[in-house]
Amino acid sequence: MFSFRYVLRETGQNLWRNILLAVATVVTVGVSLAMFGGFMLFQVAVDSATARWQDGVEFIVWMNSDAGTDEDSSVRNQLDESPGVERWEYVDREQSYEEFRDLFEDTPEVLDITTPEEVPPYYRVVPTDPAPDIVEELASQFKGRPGVRSVTTAVEVIRDVQNLSDRAGRVLFIGSIVLLGASTLLILNTLAVAIGNRRTEIEIMRLVGATKWFIRVPFMLEGLVQGLLGALVAITSNALLRNYVIDQFGDADSLQLLAGFKVDDAAMLQVNLLVVAIAVGVAVIGSNLAVAMHLNE
Repeated sequence: MFSFRYVLRETGQNLWRNILLAVATVVTVGVSLAMFGGFMLFQVAVDSATARWQDGVEFIVWMNSDAGTDEDSSVRNQLDESPGVERWEYVDREQSYEEFRDLFEDTPEVLDITTPEEVPPYYRVVPTDPAPDIVEELASQFKGRPGVRSVTTAVEVIRDVQNLSDRAGRVLFIGSIVLLGASTLLILNTLAVAIGNRRTEIEIMRLVGATKWFIRVPFMLEGLVQGLLGALVAITSNALLRNYVIDQFGDADSLQLLAGFKVDDAAMLQVNLLVVAIAVGVAVIGSNLAVAMHLNE
């Protein structure tokens, strides 16, 4: 129990003695992990938003909730007769509502105010030719028809979203790697300063028979604390990013293509656990390098 109290006391004192370096380290670790977390969250959100556009679906014809049988039959006939349509699938109101519930399962406030009658049925349409101009021309034939609420095309918009996500992701990923390297060096430097400040005490402990781990553990724990505090900063940043940026895109009425742009709780937990694991890894590497370089027997 004495050893445990000693380790905690020494760790706290070391952090306080080098508070400015410790804060700089925590901030750097936090920013680097926040960039990495942001990269991961945006990738998850983009994948979620574009999921319904996979398997060749190029545009969707949304019907009015109160569309009559004649209006619905007219749209079906045009789909059947159009040589530009390879295949189509009708999703009725019940199926559409189930998809809606799946998309917004982590946003109960949206589900609470939306009834099945308010979710429109729609047609998933796959053109024979996926060329953007041909898809746009084909989709325009259904706009304004009786019973049709709107027509949503994917084509270039989805590709642009994915390309933008990929480019931004690469920048964030590379930036986070560079900053994580800097974080490792900062932890190493902070511990080197702490070891240097206590060099005389360390020599006395060695003379009285203290084991090398008894001497090293407080410094290693100091590095771990800095890493975990940085992870806490990143997790907070991830939560803000999800709640005030990603969710706003997904809820925007004007962005129908991004209706599924969201990060569910399971994905959020996975990203945060990965952030913590990386923080621990960086702290362990920096701490071990510091004690190996400056506490050699």
